[in-house]
Amino acid sequence: MSIARIDHVAVRGIVSVVPGARWDNLNVPAQERRQRERLVKHVGVRWRHYCGAHGLIFSDLAQRAAEVLMQGLGWSSVDALIVVTQSPEFLIPATAVILQHRLGLSTRTMAFDINLGCSGYPYGVYTCAAMVGAQGARRVIVLVGDQAASVGAADAGRDILFGDACTATALEYDPAAAPMYFEGHSDGSGYDAIIVPHGGKRYPWRPDSAAPLTCPDGVVRSLDGVWLDGPAILNFSTARAPEAIRGLIQGIGADAASIDYFVMHQANAMINETIRKKMGGAVEKWPSSLYDYGNTSSASIPVTISARLAEQASSQRLRWIWCGFGIGLSWGTLFLETEPFYAPQPIAMTEKYDFRNDRFS
Repeated sequence: MSIARIDHVAVRGIVSVVPGARWDNLNVPAQERRQRERLVKHVGVRWRHYCGAHGLIFSDLAQRAAEVLMQGLGWSSVDALIVVTQSPEFLIPATAVILQHRLGLSTRTMAFDINLGCSGYPYGVYTCAAMVGAQGARRVIVLVGDQAASVGAADAGRDILFGDACTATALEYDPAAAPMYFEGHSDGSGYDAIIVPHGGKRYPWRPDSAAPLTCPDGVVRSLDGVWLDGPAILNFSTARAPEAIRGLIQGIGADAASIDYFVMHQANAMINETIRKKMGGAVEKWPSSLYDYGNTSSASIPVTISARLAEQASSQRLRWIWCGFGIGLSWGTLFLETEPFYAPQPIAMTEKYDFRNDRFS
């Protein structure tokens, strides 16, 4: 696509919610400690929050994030509620519609889901901003995140990488807001670089889908779990992300030196550091949340803002690049300027939605 410009849209707040349960990637038997320490250093992830311990699911985190955000802004309604996730509560209906009801929002609220992973945050913000910029809505919330954490998976690389999180971002019509710019890209030839092979219509789940398989690379996986092609993801990410960032900056005539923060999808330490080195610039301009939260999929950009830049975001006028890249293959980049907005530190959640009145429980 060509670069899209969106006028009159302001970011009003970002809230990140993670499960209260936290896993230490160094929690292994003593004889495995040294090997695990090397892996943790390589991947960059020490701690990960995960839903399983408290029975939470993604939509519980999403509901809490939206509630905290609306309370913080003093909002009682929104015109649209968008959910970007690959961890829906049910295959159907859309999670956004379920949350519209649980949040007590009017039936005039438009609600729908977007199925995207690592690139989901820029796409979600752009979709909502485009609605607001077209004056089809004045206030919109986009809920972004996934439930991808595993504890004790046979695939050690995956086992230490992913964390669970959901974030809520509020956008509002504001004629004084600086323009926002977005560019998105897709390459479906790499659809199987990150994939869950079984469970869809092409290959429905069957009893042996969960059986462990030793793959040619020596990694044990199951057909109903995530399969990662590490070399393909590394090559894709480190080539496409810098290219997209440079292309957007040059395309809008901006000066890279004037950008306060480049907030990337938190893929892993090697990928993110390679992107930073290709782009150049001070380390301080490239914040990371990997060590404390892991790769939180589409939530990783706002989680990084909440965890590392909450004070700056809530008190300063800032220029940003937000870039997400991954599953699809898909990648998208946003350039935006923000006035101070509501940005608390990440919130840890332990309680879950009460399903006592759900006829399927």
